[in-house]
Order: sequence, then structure tokens, then C-alpha cells
Amino acid sequence: MSSFFRFHERETSYKQETIAGLTTFLSMAYILIVNPIILSQAGMDKGAVFTATALSAIIGSLLIGLLSNYPIGIAPSMGLNSFFTFSVCIGMGIPWQTALTGVFISGILFVILSLLKIREKIINIIPKDLKHAIAGGIGFFIAFIGLKNAGLVVGNDATFVAIGNIKSPVTLLAVFCFILTIVLMVRGIKGAIFYGMVISAAAGMLIGLIDKPEKIVGAIPSLEPTFGEVFLHIDQVFTPEMLAVIFTFLFVAFFDTAGALIAIASQAGLMKNNEIPNAGKALLADSSATVVGSVLGTSTTASMIESSSGIAAGGRTGFTSVIISACFAVALFFSPLLSVITAEVTSPALIIVGALMAMEVKHIDWGKLEIAIPAFVTILMMPLTFSVATGIALGFILYPITMLALKRPQEIHPIMYGLCIAFMGYFVYLA
Repeated sequence: MSSFFRFHERETSYKQETIAGLTTFLSMAYILIVNPIILSQAGMDKGAVFTATALSAIIGSLLIGLLSNYPIGIAPSMGLNSFFTFSVCIGMGIPWQTALTGVFISGILFVILSLLKIREKIINIIPKDLKHAIAGGIGFFIAFIGLKNAGLVVGNDATFVAIGNIKSPVTLLAVFCFILTIVLMVRGIKGAIFYGMVISAAAGMLIGLIDKPEKIVGAIPSLEPTFGEVFLHIDQVFTPEMLAVIFTFLFVAFFDTAGALIAIASQAGLMKNNEIPNAGKALLADSSATVVGSVLGTSTTASMIESSSGIAAGGRTGFTSVIISACFAVALFFSPLLSVITAEVTSPALIIVGALMAMEVKHIDWGKLEIAIPAFVTILMMPLTFSVATGIALGFILYPITMLALKRPQEIHPIMYGLCIAFMGYFVYLA
């Protein structure tokens, strides 16, 4: 097993990988609760979505671990499940069965693009400075999510955002977890993020801020209300409206996953010569999970940026993903216990991991304006638009423009110019 996952080469161990897997799982576990809540608003059965969410995470995480040897967890994307429910089903009035069929078709297209190595090619031709900007931008983005979930940053009509109520008990619990984890980390304790979350969850229950679960073991809900619906509505997706929806699923998932993969590979030290080894296999795993997930009854899956918490805890191989998969399998039976992993418990991990990922920006050549501006916009627009894909798209537009302005078009791969034009068209479409 250690030979298969190359433990010695990547300087890791079973204990280190197991703690990393548990850390990533705890950071991702909220998806088992939140995804059914969001998709149920589109009319889907909450219990069936819970089971579909867990199974898609089990299959996706196991595939990416075994195929690519990357420490990544795969699960339904939070951004795309909201798009599925609020934009497609509620906003456009499209039945969830038809929308789910759109997810299925986009997943099939993903698999084809992965097998043809088109996705891998695009990721590998991205200039190294933009790769570092994407990794750093995702760091700022997930830190912003962490601050929001902790209640430290809130919405404000006058200033858009403002500091939250720091006297709130749940926010103070998040602050306690944040400080505790920092102390453990700076003292060099491996698995500090995991231990911080466990201790904080226990503390929250002791002082009454987190409800103790009424029971530990629960029955696995049936998949019957959602399973196989995609095969019954394929004839309903070939309309201009649905084709636009499929394209959006394809676009956002493509670059959300690309951004996460770049950030994670960079953080784990797996990127070689500006390329990500086994990227094609990793992309095939997440696209296959989308196909399977849609058949089971959930929206588009993606490589989860929360995987960075496991990497920060020492995860370096696909064995971390195997542990993540095993945890989701166990979670099918222990769903009541997941209620103790609240946003206040997981948010400090996101803030700390965001800080670690933001260190990537030191590799950007800030002394060159033609690089600094596209990189800065890429980083800035991820948290401000609440979208990894939007930040990447804007960077992809600006970088070729600055190179053309300097009459250095040969420094960029022709595909980048094609993507620049495609992204311009995409923003025109959104307008």
C-alpha cells in the first residue's frame, strides 16, 4: 500500500495521511447537510439527496485517490448546487428532473474532454504566474468564506461588508478554535487543524452552543425518489434555454475544478515544471463523479477546495482521498452525529488554510506590470465575485491583452488566445 501511494517519495506515513483525510472530511462534512437543504428547495427529496451526496463523494474521492494519487476530496459543488436550485429550477422554472439531466449531459461532455486530454492541456498551458495567482486567489476566497461562516464578516447595505458581532457566543467559539489551531500549528503539531476542530466541537457541546445529537446512528435514506430520473427526461434538454444551462454547468465546473487542482497541487508541492502530473486522471475522476452523482440524484461534483485543510495537515497522496471516501461511507450510517460539525467549527480551518494558500503569491513576478495586473485581478475578483471561475476568466482575458500590448504574443500558447475570446463571449452572454 505504501509503495502504491509512494509514501517514501512524498515523505508521508499512514498516520499522517489518515489525519489529513479526517481533517478534509470534517472540513467537507457540511455538504451532507447543506446540499440536501439547497436541492430540496428545487423540489427534490431531502433524504435521497443526502444519500446521493454521500455516494458521489465516496465514488469521486476514491477514484481520484486511486487514479491520480492526489489528496483531494470530491463532492457536489456548493456554487453549482445553488445555481441548480435558484437560477435554473426556481428562476427559470425548469423542473429538477430536467435540470438534473442537464448535469448528466455536462458530465458526459466532461468525461469526453478528459479522455481527449483537452482539460489537462488547458491546465498545463496556463502561464506559471497565473497558476500562482489562481492558487493565491483561492486562498483569499476560502478565507473569506471562513470569515463569513464564523460571523466575523457580515453583509452591510452601506459598505457591502462589515465586521460582525464579535460578542456573539458562536462567533467567539470560532475565534477560540482559530486561536487554538494557530497555537497548535506554530508549535509544529501535525494534524493541528483536525485537533482544533474536534476540541472546538467538544467545547461547543459542553457550553451549550452546539446541540448534542439525539442519536448517533440513523437509517440510510432511500435513493428511489431521485435515482435514474436523468434517463427519463433527455428529450427535454435540447432547447436553447437548457443548452445555455448545460454550457454554464460545463464552464463553471471546468474552471472551478481547474482552479482547485492547481491550488492543491501547488500547495502539496506536486507541480513539476509548471505542469501537474496525472492531471488527466484527476480530471477524469471528478467528471466521472458528476455523471454518477447526477444518476443518483445530486448536482455537479467538483474537487473541493476544502481539501487544502487536509494538505495543511500533511496529506500528500491518494491515501488521504481513500480515507475521505471511507469517512463518507461511515457518515451514511452516522448522519445525526454530523450536526456537531457546524460552520463555527470548520470556519477557522478555512481561514488558516486560506492564509497558507495565499503564500503562493510570493512566486508571482510583481515587478512586471504585464504580469502583476492580470494576477492581481485574478486574485481580487475571486472573493469579490464569490466565484473561482470568474476570477480565472478575467485573468485569462487580461493576460493575453497585456502580452499583445507589449508585442510578445509568442510567449503565450495559442489556446490562451482562444480562451480569451471565449471568456469575452461568455461575459457578453451573461450581460
